[in-house]
Amino acid sequence: MAQTDVSSQARHPLAPLTVAEVERVRGIVSQAGLLNDATRFSYVALREPEKRDVLAWQPGQRLPREVGLVLTDLSTLTLYDLIVDLDAETIVDQREIDALKEGSAPSFDEDLVDADPIVKADARWVEAVRRRGITDLDKVVIIGLSAGVFGYEDEVGKRMVRALAFRQDYPTDSIWAHPIGGMVAHVDLTERKVLRVVETDITHVPEESGDYLDPQVRGEYRTSMKPISITQPEGVSFTLEDGVLSWEKWQVRLGFNGREGLTLHQLAFNDAGRERPILYRGSIAEMVVNYGDPSPTNAWQNYFDVGEYQFGRLANALELGCDCKGEITYVDAVVVDDFGKPTTLPNAICIHEEDYGILWKHSDDFSGTSEVRRQRRLVISFFVTVGNYDYGFYWYLYLDGKIELECKATGIVFTNAYPGGDYPYSTEIAPGLGAPVHQHLFCARLDMTVDGTANAVDEIDVARLPTSEDNPWGNVFTRDIKRLSEERNAVRDANGSVGRIWRVSSTDATNRLGQPVSYILHPEDSPTLLTAEDSPIRRRAGFAGHHLWVTQYDRDELYPAGRLVNLNPGSGGLPEYTAQNRSVEGEDIVLWHTFGLTHFPRTEDWPIMPVDYAGFTLTPNGFFDRNPTLDVPPEAAAEHCSSSQDETECNC
Repeated sequence: MAQTDVSSQARHPLAPLTVAEVERVRGIVSQAGLLNDATRFSYVALREPEKRDVLAWQPGQRLPREVGLVLTDLSTLTLYDLIVDLDAETIVDQREIDALKEGSAPSFDEDLVDADPIVKADARWVEAVRRRGITDLDKVVIIGLSAGVFGYEDEVGKRMVRALAFRQDYPTDSIWAHPIGGMVAHVDLTERKVLRVVETDITHVPEESGDYLDPQVRGEYRTSMKPISITQPEGVSFTLEDGVLSWEKWQVRLGFNGREGLTLHQLAFNDAGRERPILYRGSIAEMVVNYGDPSPTNAWQNYFDVGEYQFGRLANALELGCDCKGEITYVDAVVVDDFGKPTTLPNAICIHEEDYGILWKHSDDFSGTSEVRRQRRLVISFFVTVGNYDYGFYWYLYLDGKIELECKATGIVFTNAYPGGDYPYSTEIAPGLGAPVHQHLFCARLDMTVDGTANAVDEIDVARLPTSEDNPWGNVFTRDIKRLSEERNAVRDANGSVGRIWRVSSTDATNRLGQPVSYILHPEDSPTLLTAEDSPIRRRAGFAGHHLWVTQYDRDELYPAGRLVNLNPGSGGLPEYTAQNRSVEGEDIVLWHTFGLTHFPRTEDWPIMPVDYAGFTLTPNGFFDRNPTLDVPPEAAAEHCSSSQDETECNC
């Protein structure tokens, strides 16, 4: 969040980097002789202190203020992993990265446009375009996209992109309506040349307009919709002070960085005056979009929107009444560009309250009472645009202690020239225009602290029991409970047929009945990565092959696909973390949950896609001694919903 820089001693150790701190980082790098015209900065973010030190921190206490970053010298392709100490104004750790084994820096802004002049200067590509009926190259838009690793020996050690081409007939024309079919260029950005042009026998360019703002495409705006107004005449029920958001009995510290975007820290619930921790840190730590079209022009498409494109830097400036509705509080965010300079993203985070229907209700014939209470939730959200797709991430906190993350996917489906016939790997969404099948798989990193740092995870399935002497009517069902004790046996998959859930319990704290206090992760039982086990993308996106991973906390184990994702052959991340096979029973543990969408596009997804949803919930299970919302008051009579004791009929 954008805020005035003050001394590190006066700030919380998890407070996001300020503009002044980013400028100091760049100055320290320059003083060390590591800054020249070819230097690019990546992954610039606060290196959060050890959890135990943060939990023990008191106001006024000093903890080292460290910043982690990756430097790339584009002239030599030398990469450095650095840790900068802002207090000491020095680089305290520096190592050269072996890009062949560990991967390269993420996509730079210039990568998206640099491919254009390189490709258009290649005679093979120009001839391929002309065979498709295009002679005016000024109407051709080239997009340089992350290349992945597919065994091309001449790409090893190079900074590569794969370039697709689209026709744009006028400035506001949707390029996605006119993909230039059957061709892709493999571009070496370092040597500034095209290594190869791959073609198929598809040579057409779809012609129908996809300009959804054009009245000829959208038709006339409907006039039947009446306004909906959401007002809070007495103001909001939350406060935001020094980065700490307090609402009802919830408290959470907000963070933001250029890689993950919004992060939640030290999420706790005030239970009868006692601050009870639940989640130490939560974020979307990675996502992969994998395409399932075997065509040579599309089979390579798999994008890591967090690790390759740093989607925190792509956050939208949200608008009142459009992105968020009601009484809204916006928060700016500070990110760092490719040149190490701070950028303030206005209105990056949106905070507001929503009515959410019935919280609880009962009409009792015996006591003569009729009571109802309304649920409410606090919404903390941000939206990013990554190329053709737009993603919204909405954290919801509920009055009854439930936590939910909802991801909203919209924007424009990626397109190609449809090959014709009943092609099973793409949907024809307009004449001659195809949208390949694909997946959007997110990975949430959930650093748990359920009433402390000593936690354990149980996998719970429902189970039927056969008819027997103990079950004479055959009506009995129960639960199978399995403790996940070590990292290797804590790599798990959801199973909707048995209602599988994962329970995170404290191994120290119990409720008034002597049961361990816990929260339950309700996973989304959707397909994980659908690629073959020996596929290149499976090696790079191993995290996406399972719904759940559990690891022992490590300060620097933050990313499910590893620290460096671009051009990484498959090292780092969750497969390597869990290979240590550390204990996860009664330990400080982190849950990693993979969930998302498997998208077979529909005609209704064109020319712009209605929102599709994915997500998960965390619910208290024995965490509270009873329903924690008994003290929620009835609505005022003026709202047509009040307590029966007021002798007012409830019309909710």
